[in-house]
Amino acid sequence: MTQVIRTKEEMKKAQNMPMNDNEKKAENQIAQMPDPMALSQALMNACQKSTPMLMNMMEQYQSDMMQQKAEPVSPDPMNIMPDAFELMNAMTTNPMKYWSMQMDHAQKQMDLWKNTAQKFTGKDVDPIIEPHRSDRRFKDEAWNDSAMFDFIKQYYLLACDFVNTTIENTEGMNAQQKDKLQFTAKLMMDAISPSNFLMTNPVVLNETINSGGQNLVRGMQNLQKDLERGHGELNISMTDYNAFELGKNIATTPGHVVYENDLMQLIQYEPTTEKVAKRPLLIVPPWINKFYILDLRPENSFIRWAVEQGHTVFCISWVNPDAELAQKTFEDYMKEGILSALDEIQNITGEEDCNTAGYCLGGTLLMTTLSYLAAKKQSKRIASATFLTTLVDFEKAGDMKFFMSEAQIREIDRIMKDGGVFPGSRMKQTFSLLRSNDLIWSFVVNNYLLGKEPFPFDLLYWNDDATNLPSAMHRFYLQNMYQDNVLKDAGGIEIDGVKIDVRKVKTPCYFLSTREDHIAPWKATYENTQLVSGPKTFTLAASGHIAGVINAPSKNKYCFWSSEDAPESSEAWLDGAKETDGSWWPHWQNWLSDYDNGEQAARKIKKPIEAAPGRYVHMKSD
Repeated sequence: MTQVIRTKEEMKKAQNMPMNDNEKKAENQIAQMPDPMALSQALMNACQKSTPMLMNMMEQYQSDMMQQKAEPVSPDPMNIMPDAFELMNAMTTNPMKYWSMQMDHAQKQMDLWKNTAQKFTGKDVDPIIEPHRSDRRFKDEAWNDSAMFDFIKQYYLLACDFVNTTIENTEGMNAQQKDKLQFTAKLMMDAISPSNFLMTNPVVLNETINSGGQNLVRGMQNLQKDLERGHGELNISMTDYNAFELGKNIATTPGHVVYENDLMQLIQYEPTTEKVAKRPLLIVPPWINKFYILDLRPENSFIRWAVEQGHTVFCISWVNPDAELAQKTFEDYMKEGILSALDEIQNITGEEDCNTAGYCLGGTLLMTTLSYLAAKKQSKRIASATFLTTLVDFEKAGDMKFFMSEAQIREIDRIMKDGGVFPGSRMKQTFSLLRSNDLIWSFVVNNYLLGKEPFPFDLLYWNDDATNLPSAMHRFYLQNMYQDNVLKDAGGIEIDGVKIDVRKVKTPCYFLSTREDHIAPWKATYENTQLVSGPKTFTLAASGHIAGVINAPSKNKYCFWSSEDAPESSEAWLDGAKETDGSWWPHWQNWLSDYDNGEQAARKIKKPIEAAPGRYVHMKSD
C-alpha cells in the first residue's frame, strides 16, 4: 500500500529538494500540535480507569455532607459588589474613555493574531506581551516555541492586563477600592489561567499523550487522597508529609524545654561556643504559625546560627490552642508569653535584662510589651529589640486587609463562636489565596493534571502545619490592629489597665523588612521608625516575608539595604541606603554585639523538662 506523504518536508525529501529555514520552522509548528488521535485514545483510557474512582468519590462526598452541618455560602465573600457597582457606574458615565481602552485592547489582539499567523509560517516575531519574570506558570519552552500555545498565553495575559488597566484608570474611586478590585480580579484571572486546564496546557497535553492518560489517573488518585485528608473538603497536598519529622530532620537544634504554661513552652538551646554573650537572647515567633520556621534545617536555621554566634538563645514555642483556651486574650499572650519568659530567663541566667527578637505578629506583641514596660517604668528589662517584618501601623497592611471587611469579620466571629478558635486550616486558606498561583494552582497542575507527587520541601511542610487562634485574642487583634488601626495611637489600646503608647519606647530597635513582602509591606513597616523614640536601625532585605528573613549567609543569596539614618520618608531612606550582597544576618549580629554586655562561660541547661522542640509544637490543628 502506498504511504501518504502528509507534510511539505516529506514531499521535498521525496523530491530531493532542500527546505529553507522558514519552511523548517513552519513544519516544526505543525509537529508541535498535539496528535488528536493519540490524545483521544489517552483521554479514553483515563476516563475508563478513573470512572470507578469518581463514583466512589461522589458517594463519599455525599456521605460527608450528610454528616456535616450545612452552612450557607456567601455569594460575595470578599464583599466586592459595592466596589464593582461603582466601577460599572464609572464606565456608564464616561463611556468614551472605556471605549478607547477597549479599542486599544482590540488592537493588541489584532496584532497578536497577525504575529501568530506569521509564526505559523515560520517567521520570528516579537511578543506583544510577556509574563512577569516571577511568573512560573509559563516557564516551559512549549509556551514560547509553539505558535498555538504562545497565542493562548499572550491572549490570556492581554486580558489580565486589560482588566487591571481598566480598574487602575477608573475615576471616582479611591486607592483602597481599586486595590481591592484588582486583588479580587487577580484571584479570578489566576483561576482561569490556561495553565490550569488540560486542553490549554502543552506540558499536561504532552504528558497525557506520552503516558496514555496515566497522569490523569494518578491525578484522580491524588485528588481522592486530598479529599479524604480534608474530610470532604479539598486539602491540597503541598509536600511529602512523610519525609519530615520534628526533632529528626527539621527543628533539630539541640536544646530543652525549661519552662511551660498554658500558652507556651520556653526552649533554651545548648551552647556551641566556649564563651557566650552575657546578655541572653529571647526570640518571640508569631503564634499564627509554629516557631520552627526559624529552625528548619541546620543549614538555614536562624536559631542554630544565633547560637553559633555565641548567644544564649531562648525561644517561645506557642501552644496550638483548642476550645478550652478560647478566652485567652492578647493580654494573656503578653503576660503568659513574653513577661513569663523574661521572668524565667532571669531565674535561669541571673541576668536582669535580655535582648529580644520578634517575628511578624510576635513583633507586634513585642512592641506592645515594650510600651507596657515603659508605662510601668520597667523598660530596662529589655536591652534591645529586633523586629522582623513587623507591623505596628496597619494603615498599609497589604493584601491581608482585603480579608478584613465587616462581612468577613462577622463570618470569622461565627466560626469562632461555634468552635472557640479560628481554625488553622482557615488561616492557611487565607495565606494561600494571597499567593494563589504558588500555593494553590501550581499544586493543582502538579498533583491532579500531571499526576505527580509533591516534592519534599521543609518550608511547605511548615506552611501546612497550621495553628488555631483563640477567639478572644483573635477578635481583639483583628478589631484593634487591622480594622481600627489604633496600636499606633497613644492610648489606642489598653493592656492590663495600661494605656499603650509606642512613642514612649526608647529601647534600641533593629527593624528588618523585606522588599517583596505581601503580608507586611516594607513601606508600612518602615513607619515603625517614626513611632519609637529610641535609637533605631532599619534594614531592608530582598525577597519576601519568609525567604527574605530565612536567608543564611552560607547560601550567599539575595542582598540587603542598610542605613544609619531614618528619615521620615521610606523612599528617602532607600535613596540613601547602601546595598550589600548576601544575607542580612551578619549585619544584625554586628548591631546586636553592642548589646552583648560582655562575655562569660557558656551556660549549661540546669533543669530540663523535655528535649526540644517540645510537645507543644507537635500539636495539630485537627
